[in-house]
Amino acid sequence: MTTTNNTRVALVTGGSGGIGAAVVERLARDGFAVAVHYAGNAERAEKLVAEIAAAGGQAIAVGGDVADEVAMAEAFKATSEAFGGIDVVVNTAGIMALSPIASLDLDVLDRMHRTNIRGTFVVSQLAANQVRDGGAVINFSTSVKKVALPGYAAYTASKGAVDALTMVLAKELAGRDITVNAVAPGPVATPLFLDGKDEETIERMANMNPLHRLGTPDDIAEVVAFLAGPCRWINGQVVYANGGMV
Repeated sequence: MTTTNNTRVALVTGGSGGIGAAVVERLARDGFAVAVHYAGNAERAEKLVAEIAAAGGQAIAVGGDVADEVAMAEAFKATSEAFGGIDVVVNTAGIMALSPIASLDLDVLDRMHRTNIRGTFVVSQLAANQVRDGGAVINFSTSVKKVALPGYAAYTASKGAVDALTMVLAKELAGRDITVNAVAPGPVATPLFLDGKDEETIERMANMNPLHRLGTPDDIAEVVAFLAGPCRWINGQVVYANGGMV
Protein backbone atom coordinates (compact mmCIF):
# COMPACT_ATOMS: atom_id res chain seq x y z
CA MET A 1 0.00 0.00 0.00
CA THR A 2 2.98 2.32 -0.47
CA THR A 3 1.84 5.84 -1.29
CA THR A 4 2.86 8.02 -4.20
CA ASN A 5 5.82 10.33 -3.70
CA ASN A 6 3.52 13.32 -3.20
CA THR A 7 1.35 11.77 -0.48
CA ARG A 8 2.14 12.77 3.07
CA VAL A 9 1.60 10.26 5.86
CA ALA A 10 0.19 10.93 9.34
CA LEU A 11 -0.05 8.74 12.43
CA VAL A 12 -2.77 9.91 14.84
CA THR A 13 -2.77 8.40 18.32
CA GLY A 14 -6.17 8.18 19.95
CA GLY A 15 -7.51 8.47 16.43
CA SER A 16 -10.55 6.25 16.79
CA GLY A 17 -12.84 8.70 18.60
CA GLY A 18 -13.48 12.25 19.81
CA ILE A 19 -10.95 14.87 18.75
CA GLY A 20 -8.67 12.18 17.35
CA ALA A 21 -11.30 10.94 14.91
CA ALA A 22 -12.00 14.48 13.73
CA VAL A 23 -8.27 14.97 13.15
CA VAL A 24 -8.09 11.72 11.18
CA GLU A 25 -11.04 12.70 9.00
CA ARG A 26 -9.66 16.19 8.36
CA LEU A 27 -6.17 14.99 7.45
CA ALA A 28 -7.64 12.35 5.15
CA ARG A 29 -9.66 15.06 3.39
CA ASP A 30 -6.45 17.06 3.03
CA GLY A 31 -4.90 14.14 1.17
CA PHE A 32 -2.89 12.47 3.92
CA ALA A 33 -2.59 8.71 4.18
CA VAL A 34 -3.52 8.14 7.81
CA ALA A 35 -2.73 5.52 10.45
CA VAL A 36 -5.65 5.48 12.90
CA HIS A 37 -4.30 4.46 16.28
CA TYR A 38 -6.53 2.95 18.95
CA ALA A 39 -5.91 1.64 22.45
CA GLY A 40 -9.03 -0.42 23.12
CA ASN A 41 -11.60 -0.01 20.37
CA ALA A 42 -10.36 -1.73 17.23
CA GLU A 43 -13.87 -1.88 15.78
CA ARG A 44 -14.29 1.88 15.86
CA ALA A 45 -10.86 2.40 14.29
CA GLU A 46 -11.59 -0.10 11.51
CA LYS A 47 -14.93 1.60 10.83
CA LEU A 48 -13.14 4.93 10.38
CA VAL A 49 -10.59 3.31 8.08
CA ALA A 50 -13.41 1.85 5.96
CA GLU A 51 -15.10 5.26 5.72
CA ILE A 52 -11.87 6.90 4.56
CA ALA A 53 -11.30 4.17 1.98
CA ALA A 54 -14.88 4.52 0.73
CA ALA A 55 -14.22 8.24 0.19
CA GLY A 56 -11.13 7.46 -1.88
CA GLY A 57 -8.52 7.94 0.84
CA GLN A 58 -5.85 5.72 2.34
CA ALA A 59 -5.88 4.54 5.95
CA ILE A 60 -4.93 1.67 8.22
CA ALA A 61 -5.67 0.92 11.88
CA VAL A 62 -2.83 0.39 14.36
CA GLY A 63 -3.22 -0.49 18.03
CA GLY A 64 -1.27 -0.24 21.26
CA ASP A 65 -0.89 1.43 24.63
CA VAL A 66 0.83 4.78 23.98
CA ALA A 67 2.94 4.33 27.12
CA ASP A 68 4.27 0.96 25.90
CA GLU A 69 7.33 1.64 23.80
CA VAL A 70 7.29 -1.84 22.23
CA ALA A 71 3.64 -1.64 21.18
CA MET A 72 4.07 1.86 19.79
CA ALA A 73 7.24 0.91 17.93
CA GLU A 74 5.12 -1.74 16.20
CA ALA A 75 2.48 0.89 15.35
CA PHE A 76 5.13 3.16 13.83
CA LYS A 77 6.63 0.21 11.94
CA ALA A 78 3.23 -0.83 10.55
CA THR A 79 2.58 2.74 9.39
CA SER A 80 5.94 3.03 7.65
CA GLU A 81 5.57 -0.38 6.02
CA ALA A 82 2.09 0.46 4.74
CA PHE A 83 2.83 3.93 3.40
CA GLY A 84 6.60 4.19 2.98
CA GLY A 85 7.35 6.55 5.88
CA ILE A 86 5.83 9.03 8.33
CA ASP A 87 5.64 12.80 7.93
CA VAL A 88 3.31 13.89 10.73
CA VAL A 89 2.58 12.48 14.18
CA VAL A 90 -0.45 13.81 16.06
CA ASN A 91 -0.60 12.64 19.65
CA THR A 92 -4.21 13.17 20.78
CA ALA A 93 -4.31 10.17 23.14
CA GLY A 94 -4.91 11.13 26.76
CA ILE A 95 -7.05 10.49 29.81
CA MET A 96 -8.58 12.88 32.35
CA ALA A 97 -9.66 12.23 35.92
CA LEU A 98 -10.97 15.06 38.09
CA SER A 99 -10.58 15.30 41.85
CA PRO A 100 -9.47 17.78 44.50
CA ILE A 101 -5.81 17.35 45.39
CA ALA A 102 -6.74 16.43 48.96
CA SER A 103 -8.74 13.39 47.94
CA LEU A 104 -7.21 12.19 44.66
CA ASP A 105 -6.50 8.47 44.58
CA LEU A 106 -2.77 8.25 43.84
CA ASP A 107 -3.32 5.17 41.68
CA VAL A 108 -5.50 7.37 39.45
CA LEU A 109 -2.73 9.96 39.41
CA ASP A 110 -0.20 7.35 38.32
CA ARG A 111 -2.51 5.98 35.62
CA MET A 112 -3.22 9.42 34.19
CA HIS A 113 0.40 10.47 34.22
CA ARG A 114 1.43 7.17 32.62
CA THR A 115 -0.75 7.91 29.60
CA ASN A 116 -0.40 11.68 29.42
CA ILE A 117 3.29 12.09 30.28
CA ARG A 118 5.00 8.77 29.58
CA GLY A 119 2.72 8.15 26.59
CA THR A 120 3.51 11.53 25.08
CA PHE A 121 7.21 10.97 25.73
CA VAL A 122 7.18 7.51 24.11
CA VAL A 123 5.35 8.76 21.02
CA SER A 124 7.55 11.87 20.79
CA GLN A 125 10.70 9.78 21.09
CA LEU A 126 9.61 7.49 18.26
CA ALA A 127 8.55 10.50 16.19
CA ALA A 128 11.92 12.18 16.73
CA ASN A 129 13.64 9.16 15.24
CA GLN A 130 11.22 8.39 12.42
CA VAL A 131 9.41 11.50 11.15
CA ARG A 132 10.84 12.53 7.81
CA ASP A 133 12.56 15.88 7.40
CA GLY A 134 10.03 18.60 6.69
CA GLY A 135 7.42 16.95 8.90
CA ALA A 136 5.57 17.87 12.06
CA VAL A 137 4.92 16.56 15.56
CA ILE A 138 1.77 17.80 17.27
CA ASN A 139 1.11 16.99 20.91
CA PHE A 140 -1.97 17.76 22.98
CA SER A 141 -2.07 20.04 26.00
CA THR A 142 -5.03 21.86 27.60
CA SER A 143 -6.23 25.43 28.05
CA VAL A 144 -7.46 24.60 31.55
CA LYS A 145 -3.89 25.22 32.77
CA LYS A 146 -4.56 28.94 32.35
CA VAL A 147 -7.67 29.12 34.54
CA ALA A 148 -6.65 26.79 37.40
CA LEU A 149 -10.07 25.20 37.87
CA PRO A 150 -10.49 23.22 41.10
CA GLY A 151 -10.36 19.49 40.51
CA TYR A 152 -8.06 19.72 37.50
CA ALA A 153 -4.68 19.79 39.27
CA ALA A 154 -3.45 16.32 38.32
CA TYR A 155 -4.65 16.60 34.75
CA THR A 156 -3.20 20.06 34.16
CA ALA A 157 0.07 19.02 35.80
CA SER A 158 0.37 16.19 33.29
CA LYS A 159 -0.32 18.59 30.43
CA GLY A 160 2.22 21.08 31.77
CA ALA A 161 4.77 18.32 31.30
CA VAL A 162 3.59 17.94 27.69
CA ASP A 163 4.22 21.65 27.12
CA ALA A 164 7.78 21.38 28.43
CA LEU A 165 8.54 18.26 26.40
CA THR A 166 7.17 19.87 23.25
CA MET A 167 9.26 23.02 23.50
CA VAL A 168 12.46 21.10 24.19
CA LEU A 169 11.91 18.62 21.34
CA ALA A 170 11.43 21.49 18.88
CA LYS A 171 14.95 22.65 19.68
CA GLU A 172 16.44 19.17 19.70
CA LEU A 173 15.23 18.60 16.13
CA ALA A 174 16.97 21.72 14.86
CA GLY A 175 18.27 21.42 11.31
CA ARG A 176 15.66 18.91 10.11
CA ASP A 177 12.83 21.33 9.25
CA ILE A 178 10.48 19.47 11.63
CA THR A 179 8.04 21.60 13.61
CA VAL A 180 6.97 20.50 17.08
CA ASN A 181 3.97 22.15 18.70
CA ALA A 182 1.20 21.43 21.17
CA VAL A 183 -2.48 22.24 20.72
CA ALA A 184 -4.23 23.28 23.95
CA PRO A 185 -8.01 22.97 23.52
CA GLY A 186 -10.50 24.64 25.77
CA PRO A 187 -13.67 22.73 26.73
CA VAL A 188 -14.71 20.60 23.75
CA ALA A 189 -17.94 18.65 23.45
CA THR A 190 -16.48 15.14 23.56
CA PRO A 191 -17.25 12.22 25.88
CA LEU A 192 -13.97 12.88 27.70
CA PHE A 193 -15.20 16.36 28.66
CA LEU A 194 -18.93 15.73 29.09
CA ASP A 195 -18.70 12.58 31.21
CA GLY A 196 -19.84 13.21 34.78
CA LYS A 197 -20.75 16.87 34.32
CA ASP A 198 -24.24 18.26 34.93
CA GLU A 199 -25.93 20.75 32.59
CA GLU A 200 -25.15 23.71 34.84
CA THR A 201 -21.43 22.93 34.83
CA ILE A 202 -21.39 22.44 31.07
CA GLU A 203 -23.20 25.74 30.47
CA ARG A 204 -20.89 27.59 32.86
CA MET A 205 -17.80 26.29 31.10
CA ALA A 206 -19.27 27.02 27.67
CA ASN A 207 -19.65 30.65 28.75
CA MET A 208 -16.02 30.99 29.85
CA ASN A 209 -15.14 32.21 26.37
CA PRO A 210 -16.65 35.20 24.50
CA LEU A 211 -18.11 32.96 21.80
CA HIS A 212 -20.33 31.39 24.49
CA ARG A 213 -20.16 27.81 23.29
CA LEU A 214 -18.16 24.65 23.71
CA GLY A 215 -15.61 23.84 21.07
CA THR A 216 -16.23 21.01 18.64
CA PRO A 217 -13.78 18.31 17.56
CA ASP A 218 -13.77 19.92 14.11
CA ASP A 219 -12.64 23.23 15.63
CA ILE A 220 -9.56 21.50 17.00
CA ALA A 221 -8.95 19.45 13.87
CA GLU A 222 -8.77 22.72 11.92
CA VAL A 223 -5.85 23.87 14.08
CA VAL A 224 -4.09 20.52 13.75
CA ALA A 225 -4.49 20.58 9.97
CA PHE A 226 -2.88 24.03 9.86
CA LEU A 227 0.10 22.88 11.95
CA ALA A 228 0.41 19.64 9.98
CA GLY A 229 0.14 21.24 6.57
CA PRO A 230 0.83 24.78 5.40
CA CYS A 231 2.18 26.17 8.67
CA ARG A 232 5.98 26.07 8.79
CA TRP A 233 6.77 29.11 10.92
CA ILE A 234 5.05 28.18 14.18
CA ASN A 235 7.43 25.96 16.12
CA GLY A 236 8.02 25.11 19.77
CA GLN A 237 4.69 26.68 20.75
CA VAL A 238 1.55 25.85 22.69
CA VAL A 239 -1.37 26.95 20.52
CA TYR A 240 -4.46 27.76 22.58
CA ALA A 241 -7.63 26.78 20.72
CA ASN A 242 -10.34 27.83 23.13
CA GLY A 243 -12.54 30.56 21.66
CA GLY A 244 -10.85 33.21 23.78
CA MET A 245 -11.08 31.58 27.21
CA VAL A 246 -8.75 33.27 29.68
